[in-house]
Amino acid sequence: MIRTPQTLPVHATMILAAAALLHGCAETAEPVDRGTELAREYLLVDTHIDVPYRLHDEWVDVSEPTEGGDFDYPRAVDGGLDAMFMSIYIPADVDAAGEAKGFAEGLIDSVEALAADSPDKFGIASCTDDVIALKAAGRIALPMGMENGGPIEGSFENLRHFADRGIRYVTLAHSKSNHISDSSYDLNERWQGLSEFGRTLIPEMNRQGVMIDISHVSDKAFWQVLELTEVPVIASHSSMRHFTPGFQRNMTDEMVAALGENGGVIQINFGSSFLTREARDYGNAAQQAMIRFRAEEHANLDEARMAEFAANYRAENPYPYATVDDVLDHIDRAVQFAGIDHVGIGSDYDGVGDSLPVGLKDVSEYPNLVNGMLARGYSEEDVAKVLGGNLMRVWREVEAYAAAAGNPARCQI
Repeated sequence: MIRTPQTLPVHATMILAAAALLHGCAETAEPVDRGTELAREYLLVDTHIDVPYRLHDEWVDVSEPTEGGDFDYPRAVDGGLDAMFMSIYIPADVDAAGEAKGFAEGLIDSVEALAADSPDKFGIASCTDDVIALKAAGRIALPMGMENGGPIEGSFENLRHFADRGIRYVTLAHSKSNHISDSSYDLNERWQGLSEFGRTLIPEMNRQGVMIDISHVSDKAFWQVLELTEVPVIASHSSMRHFTPGFQRNMTDEMVAALGENGGVIQINFGSSFLTREARDYGNAAQQAMIRFRAEEHANLDEARMAEFAANYRAENPYPYATVDDVLDHIDRAVQFAGIDHVGIGSDYDGVGDSLPVGLKDVSEYPNLVNGMLARGYSEEDVAKVLGGNLMRVWREVEAYAAAAGNPARCQI
């Protein structure tokens, strides 16, 4: 006899009904985005986000949705971001004016205030264990990195002070040579690499448990750092010079290979001008056009007219945005020369203006990068390393060296 639902036992009828219901749900369910799943599953650490300086210019509540900028809490949750190194950025002119230390203190205060105002969403992270604990609690970790070592002011005591305040890496210089190091942007190589104080600072940073960041320094300074350090170093937000010939801010293949041998990591910058020759050429052409405009309009020049000119230039000459594939090209090349254990993410969100790649416009879009890595054949283990595992390994090694030197990790939790 052929059984119909009417002739089946009651329990069998219920099973059929449940199966039909599940089939219907499967047909209507949203497709699974593997990139989103992995970004949320694995620890995602971005080593360079310029939120503190953004809020210094114009305060907004980034614990809630914001109209501008590249970061806010809801978008970070969407993107799977677990830990963001808040950039304590000191402009070169502030350093030159002798105001670097006070400026840094103010930016650190603002990060602490953000965590205190939204303790359910954020937490200060001063060690690797803090980051793990905050992820487990569903909160975004806020470690801090100092971009420009100017606030150290030639004093190991100042280094210790800022380490006590939560600074976990120091970018030795920024756009100008300072009292520590020459800058990749400064043609006047004052020190021919590191200054005399800078040479003594490297081992002291090792002892204090502060990671050394070689983004922004000159090539000579980079090689000198590698000779002096006893622990791995990081490039917190740099990319591959191969794709941007002549752009000293990015790293050569040889430098990246040496960074890998040192055990360190290159954290890839997302700014289009760091990624493609076309974007760099555009920036140079726009700068030259502005110089000509200023010369022609000298008598009638003001900020409003310059802003109008820049807007018109952009409208008439569309910006050649990079893409997710361009970022992946940099990851591929870094892996080729340093190895999969030595590459990570240092987006420079809120720090590179309107130049971010299509598909990586803000912190909600990290999953696009993960999907791109999977499509290129990277394993989930590889993805986990690039998202944060590699950076955490370096940070732990720096903590261990400092602990052996009598300076255990300064944790918050």
